[in-house]
Amino acid sequence: MNRAMAAFLTTRRFANSLAAAQFDVITRPLYSQVTHSSHLSRFLSNQSHCHSHFLDTHQKLFFSSTPNSVLQLVLANKWSAELESELSESYPSLTHDVVIYVLKKLDKDPRRAWDFFNWVCEKNGFRPSSSVFSLILRVLVHKSSMMEFWIALRKMKEQGFFIDEQTYVAIREQLKTGRMDSDVVAFKHFYQRMIEDNAADDVVKSVVDVISGSDWSDGVEKELGELKIEFSDNFVVRVLKDLRNYPVKALRFFRWAGQCSGYENNTITYNAIARVLARPDSIGEFWSVIEGMKGAGHELDLDTYIKITRQFQKSRMIEDAVKLYEFMMDGPYKPSAQDCSMLLRSISGSDKPDLDMVFRVAKKFESAGNTLSKVVYDGIHRSLTGAGRFDQAEEVMKAMRNAGYEPDNITYSQLVFGLCKAKRLEEACNVLDEMEADGCVPDIKTWTILIQGHCTADEVDTALICFAKMMEKGCDADADLMDVLIEGFLKQRKIDGAYKLLDEMVKKARLVPWQATYKNLIEKLLEVRKLEEAFKLLHLMKKQNYPPYSEPFVQYISKFGSVEDAADFFKALTVKEHPSSAAYVHVLKAFFKEGRYSEAKDLLHKCPHHIRKHGEICKLFGSTAGKLKQITTEDEGKRKQTTTEDKQKRTTT
Repeated sequence: MNRAMAAFLTTRRFANSLAAAQFDVITRPLYSQVTHSSHLSRFLSNQSHCHSHFLDTHQKLFFSSTPNSVLQLVLANKWSAELESELSESYPSLTHDVVIYVLKKLDKDPRRAWDFFNWVCEKNGFRPSSSVFSLILRVLVHKSSMMEFWIALRKMKEQGFFIDEQTYVAIREQLKTGRMDSDVVAFKHFYQRMIEDNAADDVVKSVVDVISGSDWSDGVEKELGELKIEFSDNFVVRVLKDLRNYPVKALRFFRWAGQCSGYENNTITYNAIARVLARPDSIGEFWSVIEGMKGAGHELDLDTYIKITRQFQKSRMIEDAVKLYEFMMDGPYKPSAQDCSMLLRSISGSDKPDLDMVFRVAKKFESAGNTLSKVVYDGIHRSLTGAGRFDQAEEVMKAMRNAGYEPDNITYSQLVFGLCKAKRLEEACNVLDEMEADGCVPDIKTWTILIQGHCTADEVDTALICFAKMMEKGCDADADLMDVLIEGFLKQRKIDGAYKLLDEMVKKARLVPWQATYKNLIEKLLEVRKLEEAFKLLHLMKKQNYPPYSEPFVQYISKFGSVEDAADFFKALTVKEHPSSAAYVHVLKAFFKEGRYSEAKDLLHKCPHHIRKHGEICKLFGSTAGKLKQITTEDEGKRKQTTTEDKQKRTTT
């Protein structure tokens, strides 16, 4: 088969795989926007000489939707009485999912989000839910808006809502990142009081106890009926959150509550149960609820979608994440380009990326009227290189250029990674030369991927050549790269080489390796009885302000080391005068555990006076007084015998 025919067949297969990625869509209102011709779509259409739904380049007009029009009005104007009047006139009432959507889109603008939140709650008559409060709190956690944060938190508590653990952890981390220490302490106390108040709600607690304690039955329903529950959205949501570890039971309660007289499930409770069910052991029930939610005319809000899709991706439930993305893109609350990029990255993270899912995501993103961005192109390219489809990946790079996006270090690094994964190491090296020819200087990340590829393939010598070439070009090594190289050496049991490389890079290049790199190498050195070298690494760690890594030394010295080795170890741990008392206790106990009582006694004599008088050490030696006495007696007998023999020798002479 000649090259032209092979290229033609490859291109046809690629186009066919795109066409096969068709997915049934649910007809829903879409954004008001015009879809422009995509460079990638045009390229693929020309290459395949055919037309498919995915490759449609005709302009499509989508009708205006309420959530986006509200957002655009808020974004287009400074907040004022006039804007509030226009909002009130145009949107006399807003649904729960619209408010969630607008707040989520304003999460980078706390001031505007707060103004909108106040208007919708105080002047529009909107009643916020716990999820709305949780969202506005996460938006307001910035130094510039902490006063508004505490106001919102107080309002939340006054209206009987509670912060869930996930929101608490997220807010606490943001406060810590912003170094708002006093707010961290105050928020912790507030949350603890809130938990106490929540626990004191006897009705919620009783409902949860009844449901979690037994399988669902008529008896359980009868018991619940006797509790005289006053149903509200907040009450149902709180019960569902407390039943999050019993997803199927939570669903039975959700359905039972919706059938009770005077209460009907709505958008708030549907979103709450969706969050509870979005896990591997209840995924069937999750999709059943999503279908029922759609049939009842309710929407999955954007904040709930983001939480669920992240959980799916974290749990490697990628097929469900793709299906949910398609579902949301057919609705009014469309995920952002960033969400699309994150999903594509998750797909490409598989050892064998599913290209069908890649094309489904790209198709859905483009069919909603979006122009492919650089990150989306990279997402498609990443999966193609990871799957070893290098010809198609090259065509995507051409399409990127046609769309006005020059391939950068991210794009080239993906290609290098894919080639290394396919064991095409020489071609991977050539990519860096091509980069420079195109005016893109390889950065440390690209070099690291190349060197790691060689180390993974047990080509450590070639990896060192690449490393030397990198240094010659003026690109300095970092801790990530050093860890890759050390791991490559250790994988081939070249422990001396790993030690020499790290020692030289620290002393001559002033590199600061990761703490984990030091630990790994110390363990390997001790495995081959290289105590002196391990001690030197311990000294280097101390100079670079890492906490001492003592455990492997204690284990080694107590089994194989001498008293002098233990004394040297204490010197290595010393920061000012002496190591901590705990360090001495730990080492002496280790000697006792190994049955080396005589060495423990000798070591004790070398310890500082305050250590010999330490209560725990006195107790340790006191508990083995009999053994020590026996050892002392034996030592004294040996000494006397040696002295007698020496006298006899001198007399004979």
